[in-house]
Amino acid sequence: MGWYARLGQWSEQHSFGVDLAVTLLVASVFVPASAAFTGVGASGPSTGYGWGVLWSALVLAPLPWRRTRPVASAVAVYAVALLHLLAGYLVIFPADFAVLVALYSVTVYGPRWAHRAAIVSSLVGAFVLGVALGLQSGRLTDLAAMVFFSTAFGSVTFLAVWAFGLVRRSRRETIAALVDRAERLEVERDQQAQIATAAERSRIAREMHDIVAHSLSVIIAQADGGRYAAASDPEAASRALTTVSETGRTALADMRRLLGVLRTDAPRPVAAPPAPPGLPGPVSPTRPLLAARPAPPPGWPAPGATGPVPTVPTPLERAPQPDSADLEQLVAQVRDSGLRVSLARVGEPRPLPPGVGLTVYRVCQEALTNVLKHAGPDPSVTVLVRWGAATLDLEIEDDGRGAAASGGAPGGYGLLGMRERAALFGGTVGVGPRAGGGFRVHLTLPVPAAPGPGGTRPAPAQPPPGPGVVPARRIAPRPVPARPAPARPAPTPPVPPPPRPAGPAPAGPAPAGPSAPGPATAAPPPPPARLTPNDRTP
Repeated sequence: MGWYARLGQWSEQHSFGVDLAVTLLVASVFVPASAAFTGVGASGPSTGYGWGVLWSALVLAPLPWRRTRPVASAVAVYAVALLHLLAGYLVIFPADFAVLVALYSVTVYGPRWAHRAAIVSSLVGAFVLGVALGLQSGRLTDLAAMVFFSTAFGSVTFLAVWAFGLVRRSRRETIAALVDRAERLEVERDQQAQIATAAERSRIAREMHDIVAHSLSVIIAQADGGRYAAASDPEAASRALTTVSETGRTALADMRRLLGVLRTDAPRPVAAPPAPPGLPGPVSPTRPLLAARPAPPPGWPAPGATGPVPTVPTPLERAPQPDSADLEQLVAQVRDSGLRVSLARVGEPRPLPPGVGLTVYRVCQEALTNVLKHAGPDPSVTVLVRWGAATLDLEIEDDGRGAAASGGAPGGYGLLGMRERAALFGGTVGVGPRAGGGFRVHLTLPVPAAPGPGGTRPAPAQPPPGPGVVPARRIAPRPVPARPAPARPAPTPPVPPPPRPAGPAPAGPAPAGPSAPGPATAAPPPPPARLTPNDRTP
């Protein structure tokens, strides 16, 4: 911001003080000058010095309020100018310049009706001044000339000041609109940031709830089962501990992947431990010490070199989010915890967008977790995935006592999270008791339409043409005459060898060529003749 802009801003903030100081400075010059050059009155030259001082001071007095109260200041200036005109002092120069200042101020800082009324009053005042000057001369020709000259000069002057004030007013309104827009955009940005932060916190809370609740439910169920079976069935206890370990590792990996997005720093490289004496280069702690090692991959330091080791993300860090295709693995994991779960699919599965597939997986995971926590001992669960033409229905039903155990209490964060996930993609979630006992969770999501028979999606049906619309006429393609295929000569069928005469072979020298087979060797059958399309009979 330059010095001129800073000066204007400071003047706007201290408008009354600045205008008061400027008015006093101008009055110290204009009041004596106006008293010395007082205009001609109706009865001849005026010699009243005191009246000139009084009228000039009264005209300049309202100017300190020209920005704080522009309408009142303009009315006061116009009233004093009209009064000294009626009193016989037609022109008080240069104090009457206050009329132009009042017109400019009310145009820039006042309402629209005020500056329109001010310009009309100024034009009327210019005409009245011309009439007064013409009447003072006493001649008709002078009257017409004075009226024309005064009206034209005064109108041009007033219109120029008014136009300049309108330009300044437009600039002020534009700047005010830009400042207001910037403030509203700043407020909207802060609101959008708060909304985005709240949405991200809700998403992280849903993911944390789904991961932690499901994993801890499976771990608790397996730990209790392993503790009861440790004395009678050690193998079952070992299997339970294995499931606990796998579930805990999976939950830890999901937690790392979820919380990894909250970190802004890059992953730190992990350097290998130093090699024992006698072996060059770093040695991985997870591999045996070997004297001969293969060459390092490209980008890695050579054996014996120093420096940071490139960071390679583990497969768990790069694992994608679960999808609807992972429901079988989820059901198998829950089945390993001792729950009787069956999975059924109806329809042809097809790929889903990442968010929709994750929603299906998390809703099923939350429903199975609720079965583990609330369904009671030994429930039977059925997971049904039904693929429709444009919708996907997921139903999880059990025959436990979850509905009776809830006692009509409102759903917790798990059910709220399911509804929020479904609402993000235009779906719905219905939960409630099942007929015949048990609990039921039903998820419905809109999915992309199934592809047609040729691998393409079915084209949407065209609506019938409205009234007055002539349907397009389909023009049949012209038949293209088929070109005759070139005639090919028929192949000659192979000639079978002549039949061998019956009876003993005649004595004598054997003919030249291959020797005939003896009586103990049967002659091979002739090869079948190959038939071409031209040799086949209809």
